[in-house]
Amino acid sequence: MDPEHVAIVEDEPQPTHTRVSAPKPSDLVSVTAKITKTGLTQTVSTESAATTKAKKGRRGANRPERPQERLRTVRETSAGGLVISDLDLPVEELVAALIGRMDRRGRMMWSLPKGHIETGETAEQTAIREVAEETGIHGTVVAPLGKIDYWFVSEGRRIHKTVHHYLLRSVGGELSDEDYEVSEVAWVPLQELPRKLTYSDERRLARMARGVIADLAADPNRLARSEAESIRTEPNAYERAAAARNQRRNEPPAPARSRRRRRRPRRSSGGDA
Repeated sequence: MDPEHVAIVEDEPQPTHTRVSAPKPSDLVSVTAKITKTGLTQTVSTESAATTKAKKGRRGANRPERPQERLRTVRETSAGGLVISDLDLPVEELVAALIGRMDRRGRMMWSLPKGHIETGETAEQTAIREVAEETGIHGTVVAPLGKIDYWFVSEGRRIHKTVHHYLLRSVGGELSDEDYEVSEVAWVPLQELPRKLTYSDERRLARMARGVIADLAADPNRLARSEAESIRTEPNAYERAAAARNQRRNEPPAPARSRRRRRRPRRSSGGDA
């Protein structure tokens, strides 16, 4: 089970950017307003913002600067699935299994089941395993649905998570919330997923899945071919590297090496001969 997914584009699940604009005329001068008996008068000083900042710097020169702690950036790769009850039914009658988790404010957060790719797994095998562990439903992969990237901060780390999503069909099992990280599980009509899912990126994925399901259902040969192509038993280089990163995610960071300063040779006080 992944940590709390905080979608930022969104975690897991939208990187934030700082926009730098040109200085406004109001930034180049400081205006002091004085209230007198006759009304409001303004005295305009021609000090530039840079001069004012320099003065503040001189006044606070003796104050020690607080060191800014840099967060460790970690990459994680997961896989999950949208598992459908029965692809033989019309799209309007299909239901999908969702998991619910309580957040810190006591709100129920509904999402798709997903988890980290483990050593020796393909992304499809991870999706099948995570769906079974978190919902109790056993499924087979029908087609890929795409990936979602998002960022979040957890336990003093800045995490970049990539989640590969697949469309699965149910082949057995029963809904179960036995997973300790899952509060509730539910079958939800496919058409209600955009309203039920908490995170916007998964809502977009659910809308796209309806089109994929309709295309596959309209062509049985295409459906069978897509299912056959989704059966892989050996992970590729990307999946092996992802599993290795996931395994190292909780290891403590390596201690930073101290940089030695080179001592400059002292000049003789007698000067050049």
